[in-house]
Amino acid sequence: MTTESSEPLNQRFAYVEDRSPGTGRLAPRAAFASDAAVLGLDGQWRFRLAAGLHDTTHDFQTPDFDDARWADIAVPSCWQMEGVPGEPRYGAPAYTNVTYPIPLNPPHVPRENPTGEYRHAFDVPEDFHSEGARLRFEGVDSCFAVWLNGTLLGDGKGSRLPTEFDVSSVLEPGRRNVIAVRVNQWSAGTYLEDQDMWWLSGIFRSAAILERPREGISDFFVHADYDPATGQGTLRIDVTGTARLTVAELGIADADPAGPFLIAHVEPWSDERPRLYTGELVSAGERVPVRIGFRRVETADGVLLANGKPLKFRGVNRHEWHPQTGRTLSAETMLEDVLLMKRHNINAVRTSHYPPDSHFLDLCDEYGLWVVDECDLETHGFALAGWRDNPVADPAWREALLDRAERMVERDKNHPSVVIWSLGNECGSGENLAAMAAWIRERDPERLIHYEGDRDSSYVDLYSRMYSNHDHVAAIGVYQEPMTSDPTVDAHRRSLPFVLCEFAHAMGNGPGGLLEYRELFEAHPRLAGGFVWEWIDHGIAQGSHHAYGGDFGERVHDGNFVADGLLFPDRTPSPGLLEYAKLCEPVRIDGDTIRNLHHSRDTGHLRWSWRLEIDGDLIAQDELAVPPIPPGQAFRFRHPEELAKAAYAAGPGERWLTVEAVLAADEPWAPAGHLVAWGQTELDDAPVTDADPLVDQAVALAADALLNATAAGGTTIDRGDAAADYLTPQRLGDTVTLGAATFDSSSGELLGLAGLAVEGFALDLWRAPIDNEIWSSFTAPPLLEDWREAGLDRLVHDVLAVESEPDAFTVTTRVGPVGRDHHLDVVYVWSATDARLSLTVHTTPNRPWPCPLPRLGVSFRLPGDLDTVSWYGLGPGEAYRDSRSAVRVGRYQSSVPDLQTPYLFPQENGNRHQVRRASLTRADGTGLLLSGAPHFDLAVRPWSTAALEAARHTDELEPSGRLHVHVDHAHHGVGSASCGHPLQPRHRLEATGASFTFTLEALQ
Repeated sequence: MTTESSEPLNQRFAYVEDRSPGTGRLAPRAAFASDAAVLGLDGQWRFRLAAGLHDTTHDFQTPDFDDARWADIAVPSCWQMEGVPGEPRYGAPAYTNVTYPIPLNPPHVPRENPTGEYRHAFDVPEDFHSEGARLRFEGVDSCFAVWLNGTLLGDGKGSRLPTEFDVSSVLEPGRRNVIAVRVNQWSAGTYLEDQDMWWLSGIFRSAAILERPREGISDFFVHADYDPATGQGTLRIDVTGTARLTVAELGIADADPAGPFLIAHVEPWSDERPRLYTGELVSAGERVPVRIGFRRVETADGVLLANGKPLKFRGVNRHEWHPQTGRTLSAETMLEDVLLMKRHNINAVRTSHYPPDSHFLDLCDEYGLWVVDECDLETHGFALAGWRDNPVADPAWREALLDRAERMVERDKNHPSVVIWSLGNECGSGENLAAMAAWIRERDPERLIHYEGDRDSSYVDLYSRMYSNHDHVAAIGVYQEPMTSDPTVDAHRRSLPFVLCEFAHAMGNGPGGLLEYRELFEAHPRLAGGFVWEWIDHGIAQGSHHAYGGDFGERVHDGNFVADGLLFPDRTPSPGLLEYAKLCEPVRIDGDTIRNLHHSRDTGHLRWSWRLEIDGDLIAQDELAVPPIPPGQAFRFRHPEELAKAAYAAGPGERWLTVEAVLAADEPWAPAGHLVAWGQTELDDAPVTDADPLVDQAVALAADALLNATAAGGTTIDRGDAAADYLTPQRLGDTVTLGAATFDSSSGELLGLAGLAVEGFALDLWRAPIDNEIWSSFTAPPLLEDWREAGLDRLVHDVLAVESEPDAFTVTTRVGPVGRDHHLDVVYVWSATDARLSLTVHTTPNRPWPCPLPRLGVSFRLPGDLDTVSWYGLGPGEAYRDSRSAVRVGRYQSSVPDLQTPYLFPQENGNRHQVRRASLTRADGTGLLLSGAPHFDLAVRPWSTAALEAARHTDELEPSGRLHVHVDHAHHGVGSASCGHPLQPRHRLEATGASFTFTLEALQ
């Protein structure tokens, strides 16, 4: 029995700063199930956190060490997450995006190196076969050494990769065994793991001891090719050991797995039809189930092909994350991720930036997701030192990098969902990357290789970029990207498909501009789609909010940049995910045309229906007959006769036809009735019917009248016909009355309407900045700095004139920032009938403004008991000018709290777009009616913009007791500039002359 007490510290812990991937480890192999016995080690272990190597326990690995004073900790877990919510118990999480949290001095680490010491006692059954047994760790961050029954087995690095040790000589069946593990937070491996995420440590994935029968199967590699020209499948399985193969569905029984087996007709695996053939490898010592998916992924003439057909990735980048357990995920959470992706029309995952828990890949195989499997490698922080000493360019690190590539490939090689190997992320350039690519290509030539940092794409199979703007992507689509310095390399790159491995940064309110990317992807065969950054906000549950970088006292951190997902931390879909889901629909309903965008599936699994609404009222609905549409084909349907009859017979108003496609039967990933796609069209002309009825001339004339009638819902005032009804402003002391409205006579500010108090009515140009305006990775400075420089956060409203006319009350103002000479001349023109107050606002800039406007509209405050908002317009969720695909025209109702979107970092949110009319009411129906011509944007909040801007967490927002109402002519788009392209010009809100009108009416 060995101890380490006689060894000097610098020798005892030499492995920590050693560039090598470890010692005493077994060769990597695939992850697979077996009927051989497994001793699971997950559960409660004894734990102590040392401050550094100098503080470690010298004999903790001995079986008889007394650990009674040590605490319990769950394995798997991240030790910094223990005690959260509340205060972390062991150290604290820390977040950086690029900067290393330790001095950049490879391969050395600080003396203060938190070190977790783990001990676990477990009983081994008498009949457990120890010969050949392996101790397997699925993931330990970042470096560890392990002892069993006092014997040092070895050490390892590569946090998110498995490590196995031979325990056959030290495991003792029939008695109590003791395992001891020392885990160092910082190691040489840290320099290879600078991914954009929380720094967390510990045995964070499962551990087990695996029985390995003497005549068992050590490893195997499934090769299952599909020939799209013939439909033939070719199967062979390379087995380490002696085994026989049975796949009953394929007619293979007790055969040599090396084959090869030629199967005349197989159903290929794809994301849409994840066909798995179940088989079994049988040796004298064990039985191993295998799941076989036939598929071929290749490139041809610059196009990415799957099973012979062009493939477009509608993908996401996925970190492993849970707000309470960090990077330790349960099987249930992994399944939840897969089901959410499938239900939101996502077809691909990039495992950013490391191989995930292998169970997640099992789920991708089963439910159908294309996977880009990425190596546990990122050295982004070296960019801050000009890439000096970058490990990917240093031969001293080559063994470690090749080891990581090998462990990824060997573990995940049998997953049909894995179609691309990615070398890593944001590592700059260096020959070690090329060496990794060469090793992978030799080991597995059947898959493609990806690495975005290979700017010339010399050793990869995909041309990849991140956050390229629309113009650049469009140029690549037509092979017009800038040339490389080497003509030979340039020719190779121009032969490759293009993938955006990251785009549309989903941070806070956004991303915007997704529609324009989709249009590019569909317009150019070379563009194989992309992966939105990213899947989930990495918020940490802390009391009543989610924490982000800096909330744990980190000396260096990147704030809420860690919260940039399509899901909120609790896995609630954000508006961004709903937008992406709509744009990723596998069938497109556009007017009377349905396009099947599936890669390999017809539409026979869908059920279709139509619904006619006029001004939000349901008029008629029914099933829609749509024959199965082959993949890649389109079908034009004719409007059913009952639809035409209903449209002709109904009264005036906006006539909207909505067509929906839902699952006709249960799928593994969603129940029957799940909405897959929808389309909405305004019927401006008489519908085309599937019949040819003789229409009475009077009915035809009535229909024409309906089609030509105004659909504004009474939002404009016909001055010519109703002039006699307009009231003249009357001055009464310090106030002016106009109809049911009361104004301040000196400032012209609206004070009330029919007894309903109104406060703070004024032009509003400011909004609580969103992340895409606060942060900037590709443009300098961030837009928020431009806005503050232009003074938009310190506007002064000067009243120049207040005038009463026979039929109007006019207020002229100048709105401009302190310290700047640009301003808007603003004229408010009020008019009224007995029941309704109408406002037209005219704005004119005095000179060109130096920046766009955040918003253009008016804001005011109302009594806080108006707690219900109903509206006719786009809904039900929030929308902005460049993120509005997921909403549709209809009637909606919500409480004021439910109108708010709880972005992890508070910011502008909750805008309802293209509203025609809205009411803000109490339980008794009294309140305020708003209407606009043709429409307006509406936001209603229980707190002010200033409070929203000042808050750093959602629980800092407290209702003010008043309702804060924003009625906007327009908003600046939301974009994706926090880590992406600047906003497209079409979505900018420039300070130009504008006029807008809306009306207010008290509901009594």
